[in-house]
Amino acid sequence: MPELICGGFRLDLGRPRIMAIINLTPDSFSGDGHHRDHDRALRHAERCIEQGADLVDLGGESSRPGAEPVAEDEELARVIPVVERLAGCGVPISVDTVKPAVMRAAIAAGASMINDIRGFTDPAAVAAVRDSEVGLCVMHMQGEPRSMQDDPAYADVVAEVEEFLGRQLARLENHGVARSRVVVDPGFGFGKRRGHNEALFRNIGRLAKTAPVMVGVSRKSVLGMVTGREVGDRLLPSVVAALLAAQKGAAILRVHDVAETRDALRLLEAFG
Repeated sequence: MPELICGGFRLDLGRPRIMAIINLTPDSFSGDGHHRDHDRALRHAERCIEQGADLVDLGGESSRPGAEPVAEDEELARVIPVVERLAGCGVPISVDTVKPAVMRAAIAAGASMINDIRGFTDPAAVAAVRDSEVGLCVMHMQGEPRSMQDDPAYADVVAEVEEFLGRQLARLENHGVARSRVVVDPGFGFGKRRGHNEALFRNIGRLAKTAPVMVGVSRKSVLGMVTGREVGDRLLPSVVAALLAAQKGAAILRVHDVAETRDALRLLEAFG
């Protein structure tokens, strides 16, 4: 079975794993941010682990469409105290960041994974992680969060995302990063229109031939486009999408609603 190295953890990817989303921002698109309330964030993370989360992903900078960048010091203040308090929780702690300084501080504080929405295109980001043993998530994004949804365009979105992910995997490997440390994320909603997202989702299995795939569509606008549901009413679409992603070969499901996703996966395992 494939195995993902995440610091001191060896994560068996023979079954889909659940990554719980913990937003440490005041402007999360889903309205679930724990801005500077570290105790509340800690309780949320512990509850997610009790519900069956296999990993916890902490983010201190919003990447929603139109989001403005956060100062490095502010992001460090939001994220690092929570990493330090969760480091011994028994599951890998991931930090969602594009800043090399935050990556280094997170690893020093006990993080087991770095999730970079820019896909480690910054040489300084590669330098920050290459000599560690942390897991890495390489995501595809066209443009920057503040403008990525203005006019995304592709000749062939699946081929272009596949080519980018393969290129970044090779680049990391050339810098000494073992492939067993890396998962890829097509970047649903990051510089993609509805049709782009749908095409990528239908081709999760194809992308999984490159590397284990992490899928994050929980509560996103593409689910609202398909169902007509507002963000606060996307629980069922999010769980169904996670289940479909698992069936298509996703290795990690990045979700807000851990208990419901765990129940759905148990049903899939029992009756699928």
